[in-house]
Amino acid sequence: MTEESASLNFIEQIIADDLAAGFDPKKLRFRFPPEPNGYLHIGHAASICLNFGLGEKHNAPVNLRFDDTNPSKEEQEYVDAIKYDVQWLGFQWAQECYSSDYFQQMYDWAIQLIKEGKAYVDQQSAEAMAEQKGTPTTPGVASPYRDRSVEENLDLFERMKAGEFEQGTYVLRAKIDMASPNMLMRDPLLYRIVRKAHHRTGTDWCIYPMYDWAHGESDYIEQVSHSLCTLEFKMHRELYDWFLDQIYDPALLRPKQREFARRNLSYTVMSKRKLLELVQTKTVSGWDDPRMPTISGLRRRGYTPESIRHFSELSGISKRDSVTDVSLLEYCIREDLNKTATRVMAVLDPVKLVITNYPEGKTEMLTAENNPEDPNSGTHEVPFSRELYIEREDFKEEAGSKFFRLTLGNEVRLKSAYIIKGDSVVKDQDGNITEIHCTADLDSRSGSGTEASMRKVKGTLHWVSIQHAITAEVREYDRLFLDEAPDSHEDKNFMEFVNPESLKVIKEAYLEPFLKEATLDDKYQFQRLGYFTLDKDSTADQLVFNKTVGLRDSWAKQAPTPATQANQPAKQDKPVANNQQGQRSAINEIQKIAKKYTNLSGDKLAAAKADIAKLAEEVTYEELEPLFNTAAKKVGTRIGVMIALGVLLNKGQERNAEIDAFISNALTDENEQLVEEAKAIN
Repeated sequence: MTEESASLNFIEQIIADDLAAGFDPKKLRFRFPPEPNGYLHIGHAASICLNFGLGEKHNAPVNLRFDDTNPSKEEQEYVDAIKYDVQWLGFQWAQECYSSDYFQQMYDWAIQLIKEGKAYVDQQSAEAMAEQKGTPTTPGVASPYRDRSVEENLDLFERMKAGEFEQGTYVLRAKIDMASPNMLMRDPLLYRIVRKAHHRTGTDWCIYPMYDWAHGESDYIEQVSHSLCTLEFKMHRELYDWFLDQIYDPALLRPKQREFARRNLSYTVMSKRKLLELVQTKTVSGWDDPRMPTISGLRRRGYTPESIRHFSELSGISKRDSVTDVSLLEYCIREDLNKTATRVMAVLDPVKLVITNYPEGKTEMLTAENNPEDPNSGTHEVPFSRELYIEREDFKEEAGSKFFRLTLGNEVRLKSAYIIKGDSVVKDQDGNITEIHCTADLDSRSGSGTEASMRKVKGTLHWVSIQHAITAEVREYDRLFLDEAPDSHEDKNFMEFVNPESLKVIKEAYLEPFLKEATLDDKYQFQRLGYFTLDKDSTADQLVFNKTVGLRDSWAKQAPTPATQANQPAKQDKPVANNQQGQRSAINEIQKIAKKYTNLSGDKLAAAKADIAKLAEEVTYEELEPLFNTAAKKVGTRIGVMIALGVLLNKGQERNAEIDAFISNALTDENEQLVEEAKAIN
């Protein structure tokens, strides 16, 4: 197997094998075939990226085809939303197609089947037909109408089309095999009567083709070479092929159906029916509620097309259904926004801070860097004055040595501004702090080049000038469900697991004035708080910001895995606690060695690698995982973490989304040593 073929997913390998066997590359054609009965979600993004990605790779056309065969559930609103989502993700289709475009052709083929004795009209109830189908281990019973004459079937079917019968009274069935081990082959339905106007054809038709009949025949009409479906359609492949057998012309291309696993995401539901229930019960505000896994919801929350495409790439295409941890999706947007989002300051839970030695009435314009990850991002000005807001949690009158924010008698730096020291507080009659008074080292302004500005202090706080701040509503979102798999419980409804705290609204947050000109496309990092974007509910008088994602995964700390809990020592178990202390020393020692790793060569490099590997034997995954977020410029540390991770994987540590993301990110790094270590464990 070549290195190139080893990197292909199994769908790509199928196509590569077909091409190697002589398939004409000019005949490659793909399609993305949504049903317009709801909004697309993150699971559909996998299919979008797969089909359009194959089109880009092979320079082949990709159709956007709407399988619109059920007018009772389909709407033009959904068509428009789907088209927008696909384009927003960065893809453009070759042709916009609809199964409804082919209704006449499918009807003509159905007539052909009747004439050939391969289809018949049945007038039994749905319950009777279901009962006659039998079970997977017992054959079905033929319908009493299975042997109607061709003439009678043609007459009834034409009258069905003419609208003579009520909905539910007649259906057209394919005559295949009532004893087939595949239940789908036991005389499946081809057409049913639906008394509802279609969003495109109006009332031209009152009979509509079933999905299985329309789907494959539409692929054939469009000459799709590879019909890629999710795994639930694997059992349908035999029926797909039988339908094609009946109308196939050897002079034309015959589509090939292949299946891949659908993408499931933890802490959410992916069924359009269940998502619709969330909308209809007003559990969420709509299909584009930022808590929804829909593409429109993710877009409104602040996700970017690049992050979703990256997520689809990292998640991969597999043959078995599995659940992808939502933290991988959050990792992808966090990584993207870290590179592109403008850094600004906002205070969500304010307490007033007064700099007593700063002149009253003075305003100073300070320079703030837009994005330290992008040297070409530029700067913007931030007004500074005597009275500021800081976050209430950033101050304590008294605190321990591990509290690196503002306390009485200690110094911190105000971001892009001065070093200040807490002096005193003002409290209300209930003992609540209403003001913090401090003094500033007025020679310590950031970027001034003075000796005082070079002084190091342990904490840096964000702030806004009270005089210049603008107010905004801020919406902080959490996961919509408290359960990792809310729809997996046989004895409970998924709605029972809705998180009542999934939305927190801060009515009056204070933002630096630079944000007054924000647009819906802008992405911001509220420093030390997370990533935010403007919401469509905003007006000129009332800005509304949505929190996209925090700066780090807070759920990893909230919900330790059972294995973590099992390994956690009891407080009174001193021997184990001492061992834990030893493990912390091991991780610190790895970091110490790794810092110098890129400066070593020869025997020293080999010795350093061996030392890290040996120390890694004493390290737990819980200690190592936080280092996955090490800054890109600290290459040595990341190499050390990769070596240690390799040891843990060899010891039986299970792969997870965080590990896969860390390795994948390293594989694209510019440092060859890091790439090699990542390849060794990939």
